[in-house]
Amino acid sequence: MVNPLTKDDRLVLVYTTFARLNDAKRVGDALVAARLAACVNIFPGMISIYEWKGTREVADEVAMIIKTRASLADAVLAETKRLHPYELPALLVIPTEGGSDEYCSWILSQTGRAP
Repeated sequence: MVNPLTKDDRLVLVYTTFARLNDAKRVGDALVAARLAACVNIFPGMISIYEWKGTREVADEVAMIIKTRASLADAVLAETKRLHPYELPALLVIPTEGGSDEYCSWILSQTGRAP
C-alpha cells in the first residue's frame, strides 16, 4: 500500500452524478485533460430517488467517480461545479485507505503538474 509523502498526496475519490452521459463525458474529459484527475469512471443506467424543491423525483442519472489526490480536491470540486449543468450537483469527496502501490503511484503521477 502506498504511503504518500504528505497528507495532501493521499488519494481521494470525488463522486458526482449527471442527467446525461454526454455531460459526464465532457466534464470527465476536461478534468483528465487539466490533470485534476487521473481517471474518471462513468456509470450510466443509475436511478435516483430524491426530493427536490418539495417534490419527490425519480430520475435516470449517470454516476461518476473521479480519482485524484487530496490537494486537488477543492480544484476538482470547483471545476466540476463550474462545468456541471445541475443547479446543485452532488459533489462528495471520499477518502481512501490506500490500494496497490503501482496503481496509487500512477494516480499521483497523472495528477498535478504536467511531467
